[in-house]
Amino acid sequence: MSEKEIDDVTNVETTGHEWDGIKELNNPLPRWWVWVFYATIVFAIGYCIYYPAIPLIEGATKGVGGYSSRLELQQTMADVEAGRADMLERIRTTDVTEIRDDPELARFASAGGASAFKVYCSQCHGSGAQGAAGYPNLNDDDWLWGGSVDQIAHTIRHGVRYEEDPETRYSEMPAFAGVLPREEVLAVANYVRSLSGLDHEGTAMETGTRVYMENCAACHGDDGLGNTDLGAPNLADALWLYGSSHQELVSQINNPKHGVMPSWGDRLGDAMVKQLAVYVHGLGGGE
Repeated sequence: MSEKEIDDVTNVETTGHEWDGIKELNNPLPRWWVWVFYATIVFAIGYCIYYPAIPLIEGATKGVGGYSSRLELQQTMADVEAGRADMLERIRTTDVTEIRDDPELARFASAGGASAFKVYCSQCHGSGAQGAAGYPNLNDDDWLWGGSVDQIAHTIRHGVRYEEDPETRYSEMPAFAGVLPREEVLAVANYVRSLSGLDHEGTAMETGTRVYMENCAACHGDDGLGNTDLGAPNLADALWLYGSSHQELVSQINNPKHGVMPSWGDRLGDAMVKQLAVYVHGLGGGE
């Protein structure tokens, strides 16, 4: 057996490994480090025995402790629901118009509605309820079907043009392409722009006024202020769902777009519908 080589500088035994003239010293690990390493091995074995840990072909080892993160989550959610049960019951049994009169109930409803809005409504109306082209802005005071808290609740509960709900909000503007001559469509679009103070051609106003009164005033009103009973938009403000340019108005008159909002009553339940209504009403545009 060959003798152990001792390093001349450190007087420590070498391992016999050498790289580019550099020899590896055989310094032993500190005892505390070795015992900690052994402890981690023991801990790992115990963990694998007690908790689900080892993947198998179908599933994994269950562990003798019977722990499940899913069961823990279910229990946590059950505890949360139990803690909210009293307030939710109060909301269910309180008319939506009276919830805002109770400060505690109003705060709870608004907070719950804000959370639900992010999950169910923000995809169309935006995270800040600012809307987009074809999707109403819920922060302003322009409401197709009325902006009182009970009107908002009804719209949320039954939707708009949602055929599966017999109580859905429903209105439909007829297409005037082929019904009105092109020059009359151009003229009435020009007149509609004048209602909200937009630039318009004075030469087309006489024809546009006549066409509007004969075909549009029944729903939108003589002054263009709309009708929430019919879902007819206000044409005399600066808020436009599908654009306010002359060409966009002509397109809407010829072949109107009709949005669809699903009904949420059956899916969310009465308490959540009321919370959403309170939250939306409190954004600033509620009547």
